[in-house]
Amino acid sequence: MTAPLVSMTGIDKTFPGVRALKNAHFELRAGEVHALMGENGAGKSTLMKILAGIYARDAGSVLIDGEPADIGTPRAAQSLGIGIIHQELSLMPDLSAAQNILIGREPRRAGGLLLDEAALNARASEILRSMHLALDPRTEVRGLTIARQQMVEIAKALSYRSRVLVMDEPTAALNDAEINELFAIIRQLRGEGVGIVYISHKMDELKRIADRVTVMRDGETVGTLPAADTPVETIISMMVGRKLSEETAAIPDLDETDVVLEVRGLRRGREIRDVGFSVRRGEILGFAGLMGAGRTEVARAIFGADPIDAGEIFVRGRKVTIRQPRDAVRAGIGYLSEDRKNFGLATGMDVRNNIALASLSRFTGAGGVLKEAAMHEAAVAYIDRLAIKTPSDRQEARLLSGGNQQKVVIAKWLLRDCDILIFDEPTRGIDVGAKSEIYKLLNALAAQGRAVIMISSELPEILRLSHRIAVMCEGRLTGFLPGGASQEEIMRLATRRNTVEREVDPASR
Repeated sequence: MTAPLVSMTGIDKTFPGVRALKNAHFELRAGEVHALMGENGAGKSTLMKILAGIYARDAGSVLIDGEPADIGTPRAAQSLGIGIIHQELSLMPDLSAAQNILIGREPRRAGGLLLDEAALNARASEILRSMHLALDPRTEVRGLTIARQQMVEIAKALSYRSRVLVMDEPTAALNDAEINELFAIIRQLRGEGVGIVYISHKMDELKRIADRVTVMRDGETVGTLPAADTPVETIISMMVGRKLSEETAAIPDLDETDVVLEVRGLRRGREIRDVGFSVRRGEILGFAGLMGAGRTEVARAIFGADPIDAGEIFVRGRKVTIRQPRDAVRAGIGYLSEDRKNFGLATGMDVRNNIALASLSRFTGAGGVLKEAAMHEAAVAYIDRLAIKTPSDRQEARLLSGGNQQKVVIAKWLLRDCDILIFDEPTRGIDVGAKSEIYKLLNALAAQGRAVIMISSELPEILRLSHRIAVMCEGRLTGFLPGGASQEEIMRLATRRNTVEREVDPASR
C-alpha cells in the first residue's frame, strides 16, 4: 500500500501559558482534499504551521512519503514541496502578479545584474496557464480582487512545485462566484495528485470540496471521517463537544417611537446613494446584500471613518455631526470592523490595554498616569463575562484565536457603554462554537436596550439574528424585510440593481 503523502503522529506543542497541541495526529493522501475542522484555538493552524516549518514541534514525528522529515524552517518545508496559504494574504500590493509569484527567485540577465522581465513574466504565465487562470502576470496586485489575489498566492505556492498545499480559510472574503472559481482550481490540483489541507469554518463547503474530514478539539485530534457520509451535525458535535442552539431570535415588542439612531439621505460617491434608515432601542437591524453592495461603506460613514458627501445623522432625536471616529464614540456609537486585526485591535498590545483602549480617560490619573489596577479589574470582569480564553489579561491580543480576539473588541465597546453598536461581519473567520456565543451576546445586548446594526454576508446568520432586515444593492437601500423573511426575499432585493421602488423603513413611519 502506498504511504500517505503526509503523516503526523503524537505532535505536542506548548506556548507560554498554553498547551496548543496534545498528541495530535493527521494524515494526508496524494490527490485528496482533506478538511481540517475545529473551533478557534483547537490547534488546526498550529499543527499546519509545524508542517510548514513555521513552528518547531515539542514531540512527535512527521513523515513525508513514509520517510522521516526534519522541517525546521519554511524553506525546508518548501524544499519538500509543502506550501501554505495563510488567512491573511502575504502579497506585496505594489508589485505585479509575476513579481509576487517568483519573489526572491527572479530570472536575471547581464551576469545577474539586471532583472529579466520577459523571462519573469513568461515563467509566471506558464504557472498561471497550468491553473487554467486567465490573468496577465504584469497586473499590479493591488488592482486584483481578493479572489484573484488568492489565486496568485496559490500560483506562488505551486512555483515551488508544491505537492502539499495548506489553505487556511481560503473563502473567508469571497463571494459565491469567486468561491466557485477557487473550487475549480482546487479540483484541478487534486486531479494532478496534489494533497490539499483545507481549513474552514463553513460547513456548507465540506460536501462540495472535501474527501475526508479531521476534527480537532482543545489541541487533540478527535477523529477522521469521510466527508460525503458524515452529517454536518456530527462534525459540529465533535468540534464543540456540546449541542448548539439553532433557535432564531424572538421578535421583541418594540416601541415604534423609541428610535435611537436615524440616518437620512446619506451619500458618498457611487458607494452610498441616498441611504436612510432607523434603529430602535432593543432592536437588531441586519444589513444584507452581495459583495460590494455598500453595507460596510455605510457603517464606516456613520462612524466617521470615511467622509460623506451629504446626509444627516440623529442620535435619540438630536442631530450630531460626525467627522471622525472620535465624534461617533462621543455620540455613543461603537463600530466593530470586519477587519478586526487592522481596525479593531492593537495586536501587539495585551488584552488589558485593548479592552481599555476606547475608555482611557476613565483610567487616566494625574499627569496622564494610567490606573493599572483599575484597568486590570475591568479587563478581568469582561474576560469572565464574555468567557474570553486567555491565560491572563497580559496576554498579547495577537496570540488569541479569532473568536477570542473578536470578544476582546466587543469588550472594548461594552466597557465604553455605547448605546449603538455596529457589528460588521461579527463571525467572519470564527468557528461554530464561538459563533453561537457571539449570537447569544448580540441577543443579550439587544435585550439590554442597545440598538444593534449587524452586517453579515451569511444569510442564515442574518435571518437567525435580525429583528428587521435592510437590504442593499450597488449603494442603495432596496428594501426592508421582517426578521421572519426568507433567503429568496432577501436575494430578490439584493439583486434589484436599478430599482426605482422605495420600500419605507417601518421604524421611520
